[in-house]
Amino acid sequence: MGKQFLGGVALAALVMAHPALAQDAPQAAQAEAEMAPGEIVVTAAKRSENLQSVPISVSAVGGEQLAKSRITNVDSLVTKVANLQLTSIVGDNTPIFALRGVSMSDYSLNQSSPVATYYDEVYKGNFAFLGVAMYDLERVEVLRGPQGTLYGKNTTGGAVNLISRDAKLGETSGYINAGYGNYNRVDVNGAVNVPLGEKAALRVAGTFARADGWFKNVVPGMPDLAETREWAVRGTLKWEPVDGVKFTLRASHSFQNPRNYGIYAQPEAVNRPGLSTWEIASDVPDRRRARTTSVALTANIDVSDTLTVTSITSYDKGTLFFREDTDGTASRLLEIPYYDKASQFAQDLRLTSNFGGPFEFILGAYYNREKVFNSTSFEIATDVDVNEDGVIDAADCAAGFPLACKVSNRFDQLKKSFALYTDLKYKLTDALTMRGGLRYTHDTGDQTGFVSNAFGYDDVLVTNLIPLSALRFKTNNVSGKLGFDYKLASGDLLYASVSRGYRAPSFNAQAFFDPSELSVAKAEQVTSYEVGAKTQFWDRRVTLNMAAFYYDYKNQQFINVDPTTAAQTLLNIPKSRIYGAEAELTVRASDAFTLHGGLGLLSTKIKTGTVSGVDVSGNRLSNAPSLTFNAGIDLTVVKGSFGEISVHPEIAYQASQFFEVINVPRLRMASYALVGGHIDWESEDGRFNASVWGRNLGNKLYFTSRVDLLAGFGFDYNHIGNPRTYGVTVGAKF
Repeated sequence: MGKQFLGGVALAALVMAHPALAQDAPQAAQAEAEMAPGEIVVTAAKRSENLQSVPISVSAVGGEQLAKSRITNVDSLVTKVANLQLTSIVGDNTPIFALRGVSMSDYSLNQSSPVATYYDEVYKGNFAFLGVAMYDLERVEVLRGPQGTLYGKNTTGGAVNLISRDAKLGETSGYINAGYGNYNRVDVNGAVNVPLGEKAALRVAGTFARADGWFKNVVPGMPDLAETREWAVRGTLKWEPVDGVKFTLRASHSFQNPRNYGIYAQPEAVNRPGLSTWEIASDVPDRRRARTTSVALTANIDVSDTLTVTSITSYDKGTLFFREDTDGTASRLLEIPYYDKASQFAQDLRLTSNFGGPFEFILGAYYNREKVFNSTSFEIATDVDVNEDGVIDAADCAAGFPLACKVSNRFDQLKKSFALYTDLKYKLTDALTMRGGLRYTHDTGDQTGFVSNAFGYDDVLVTNLIPLSALRFKTNNVSGKLGFDYKLASGDLLYASVSRGYRAPSFNAQAFFDPSELSVAKAEQVTSYEVGAKTQFWDRRVTLNMAAFYYDYKNQQFINVDPTTAAQTLLNIPKSRIYGAEAELTVRASDAFTLHGGLGLLSTKIKTGTVSGVDVSGNRLSNAPSLTFNAGIDLTVVKGSFGEISVHPEIAYQASQFFEVINVPRLRMASYALVGGHIDWESEDGRFNASVWGRNLGNKLYFTSRVDLLAGFGFDYNHIGNPRTYGVTVGAKF
């Protein structure tokens, strides 16, 4: 019913379309005209606006800066954005973001993060949709705080928008970059833009990367882990048949099949005897396989001089499989294969005004249908011959359960979401503007065919643990925002807002041993109170943006392990509070010298909650360091007929944090800093370039996730960040 309704509205908009002035172009041109050098146009509020005019705490990083800083996957964004962290518990390019302390503890592949990821305005909720995306980008925008009005569910923490470069009419252009680095890393990426007559253009972009594993495997005959092996291609077709009508069709495909990440198991005395920091003894050689396919059609149609209809229709599918050597050793103490297959259809339809007067609005409707198949296994001590008969089979599982067993669950999940939303603004005076909006969301979810069985190492069924079961939920939510912003005579902007975000209910994917583990977590809710300022001075050479906030955080979804039965359920932590601030500074001292930096401050506290039988009231939330800091310098050293040479040192620091809410002292991640940078040469005509780059030059060992498995399995489970990497890249533009 939802799809037919939206399709009918889109068809009606097409019938009404007639030649008129394009709305996007004037908005973007006006925004660019108001900008000082180095500033950026963003679409965070679904309009093209100068970043300094948007009363939202948003960080924007341009595509050129991302490429030169070697930000080639979304995981690395944390070094560029204050108060942004991640947990990479399921591997590279599938991050679980945390923003201002709002995060997800559940590592199940059927879940959706409370910090939503968007590719060209298309929501990618499931891990299987993420894939390879950080190439040929125009920019990345990170929106902090609940985005419940324009972006909707699963944005209680914020949103990360990846925006690719658009095809350009009447232009033949392109570029190619190639690089080589340590671990025999080879990178090739590029794009070509060609006109198709006067009213259409095609842009094709691609990337390829391959590198040996940096986690040295000491087991004879076994490959090193943490490889890079990926490629992706994206095609963008733009067609503007008449003035005021623009269609953009994007299609992309990506594939990854590296040797999987390795687990750094501790304590070393038990699990890492004789191993150095970057060594592992693993008996699992399996490749991690991730494949994504995406198609999206964006239509912008001016139905009058002051009204534009935007329609974004998209389809995604993806698969993700990896076998994790969870114990991080050459034994078969614990190994977990994960499999996730997902598809989604989404339709966003909105009407945007551009009256040029005191009142403006956006009215929209949204529909999303996501289908997921999920399967996970716990392979526990499958090298233990319980019966001591020289054969490990189903009889050993039956005798030693759960030892010598493969405990496997599987289920189908179908979620549907329908929303109506508004975003309004009204200029009360020339300086004072009131903004607000509401979003109504109707969500349904069905988990069907859930079953869990125990198999022997020989894959013979031993027993059924959870019989065929089904769960469902249905919920309605209204989220909204109200704010005021005041533009000073200097052009600086002050703003204050109250907003609310909503994360939909979730099904537990970690039920294995008992039907009581089947559960549905209630919806999360974050209410934010925020004030901020966007300022410029010294003839707009200095930009300082600041924000302070307080969050009332209710019903955070969390995996709970019963200490008496080891049963895992998905529960809610009733109440937490978060407060903090950010500041972002850019100083363009001259055409040859720019300083940029970001500072994030954070304080988190659980007010009421019990996890794994422990009262966690008063504890810190996970993935919430009290201080984050990043800084960089762009310095042109010399410039002449030979070209330009510049240096760009960078540093990113974060204070200590926990990856779990029980706040186990030994699992506290100490503060650390990552140092990197690049030295660039560019020819005088801008056609050729070369770069020497490095990341984590101090070769710092740091954790990106930690899980307490000491009581059950005798070790702590840790993911570690990438070691020192460096290389050379050369490129050409045409």
